Amino acid sequence: MQQPLDSTEIPPGCPAHGNVQLYGPSFGADPDSHYAQLRAFGPSAPVDIAPDVQAELVTSYDAALYVLQNPASFVRDSRRWNALNEGRVPANSPALPMMGYRPNALFSDGASHARLRRAVTDALATVNEHQLIRQTQQSANYLISQFSTDIRGHAELMAEYAQPLPLLVFSDLFGCPPEIGDRVIAGISGIFEGKPGADEVLGGALNELIALKRRRPTADLTTRLMEHPAQLTDEEVLHQLVTLLSGGTAPLTAAIGTSSALYLGEDWQLGLPVEDAVSQTLWNYAPIANYAAHYPTHDVELGDRLVRANDPVLISFAAANTDPKLTAHREHLSAKAHLAFGAGPHACPAKDPAFMITVTAVETLLNQLHDVEMRVPFKTLTWAPSPWSRSLVTLPIRFSPRPVAQPAEPAGASGAGRPLQQSTPVSSPSGSATSRSGSGSGGASQGKGGLFSRFLAWTRGE
Repeated sequence: MQQPLDSTEIPPGCPAHGNVQLYGPSFGADPDSHYAQLRAFGPSAPVDIAPDVQAELVTSYDAALYVLQNPASFVRDSRRWNALNEGRVPANSPALPMMGYRPNALFSDGASHARLRRAVTDALATVNEHQLIRQTQQSANYLISQFSTDIRGHAELMAEYAQPLPLLVFSDLFGCPPEIGDRVIAGISGIFEGKPGADEVLGGALNELIALKRRRPTADLTTRLMEHPAQLTDEEVLHQLVTLLSGGTAPLTAAIGTSSALYLGEDWQLGLPVEDAVSQTLWNYAPIANYAAHYPTHDVELGDRLVRANDPVLISFAAANTDPKLTAHREHLSAKAHLAFGAGPHACPAKDPAFMITVTAVETLLNQLHDVEMRVPFKTLTWAPSPWSRSLVTLPIRFSPRPVAQPAEPAGASGAGRPLQQSTPVSSPSGSATSRSGSGSGGASQGKGGLFSRFLAWTRGE
């Protein structure tokens, strides 16, 4: 049996220590060859998820299910992490924001996890399906209106559509007034762009949102979290909001971009429903590629490898979904048997809304731009070199420009042309309208407010 590697005896950067690097341009350009190399170790293999950060990566579909569905032996609380507690993780490691402990459902176990997750799932269960579709259509129509009149007939779909769309939908679902919504978007965008102070921007905006909902509750997800029988503290509400917002934005952006690219690519079978393209994305290009760190409560065997208690075990959703032992009979599995949304007690609680938003986003793009097509072949697109997600860097498209028009009414919607949750601007506690909006994805020009303010103004025909 192969014993775990003692990283204290490994020279920095030594290629002989057996770990495969899951970061950088080489991995981003061809992750599948890295997963093939890792499968030679068995159901799991040693990787460097970031410089000087080692982990065990599960690449087998069956082994992934075993870990995800076995909370007695594999827990999520990263305060158990051996290397972190022993000072072997660099303080500035890019792995820390992704793996470091936060007091939310994602990093909790047992009764604490059950309490927090129940509050989240119950709040999400109140989201009206038809309302969510209308809001996604309205947000999509706004974004399309911003680039579809370009006389060149060109756009960059990731930056101009896939990235800001989830932010608009979320700002509405969580009941953000314009100024707070602007800063929520600026904070989340800044976090993913690595901007200094972005965490503080997001935290400050969400604290103001929570204070506002304490004074004036409305029919939105923030209020439902706060009024849940679990009686979450304001700090707990804050951390659940951060998880839902930041944890939902990047995967949705990736899913919308990849699904659009697949549907528009020359290899896609014309006439198949958009749902099929989204399902193929979730199977073959899992938006969350490698994540879900678990910590064994005791030494465990994964195939021929022994993993020490409290050493991180990551799940490669991307590798598990494309496991050769699975693909041979994948056509006999349910379309939802993929692991893109996880499995077990920590499975994504928003998988149905996420699928719905992605399908609606792609369908709206196709309906609004009837002759839209990619400017480059699918196989030449560039992917972000991140170990955590599988997302396109850019998605250049072309289309026939259309004349400037008023806000379009989503198909089948009644009362469209106004925000679904927040029809009247609400002042922030400070009374400021846009002075602290900041920029971010779709950043505002001076005096015009941020992305969410401009979207709300557009829905009112201003």
